[in-house]
Amino acid sequence: MIILVTGGARSGKSTFAERLCMSRSSEAIYLATAQAFDEEMEQRIAAHRLQRSDEAYLWHTIEEPIEVADTLESIGQATYPAPTILLDCLTLWLSNILLSKEAEGKDAILQEMDRLVSSVRTYPGLIILVTNEVGDGIVPEYPLGRLYRDMAGILNQRMAAVSEEVFLVTAGIAIELKSKEYKV
Repeated sequence: MIILVTGGARSGKSTFAERLCMSRSSEAIYLATAQAFDEEMEQRIAAHRLQRSDEAYLWHTIEEPIEVADTLESIGQATYPAPTILLDCLTLWLSNILLSKEAEGKDAILQEMDRLVSSVRTYPGLIILVTNEVGDGIVPEYPLGRLYRDMAGILNQRMAAVSEEVFLVTAGIAIELKSKEYKV
């Protein structure tokens, strides 16, 4: 089963995704995509690690900023039954891909996105995906920012399409969207 959790920055989406994970399994792999390029980000990552270690819930953390598709495939093939995975977050992964593939162009980014969607779709266990809604603000003034915004929108739509449940979190309140989808 695939569940997508989306929302803006500091909306409570990661907290909700963690609680949802805890309610549906007794332990999980926390697949973290963040990279620490500065001291402030190092502190954020350390705080998240500490928070997970303080909880009674058993988190197995894997930090993988780029090769998420390969990691999902390896985990899915190595263990039966497949463990629950919380992937946090898709838009950080996209930033990492964008920066590593920028010179190769949009098609290379879309190819990596296709690989990830395929790996998520074929993962044999529960996977909860966290992502950011980035398209609700102003149009970025620089090309890389516009490309990121566009790619994030495409990635979120593709993941929502393969998800059984999609939650939007705003001000710490989660609303399930997929069951309310209006189809034309």
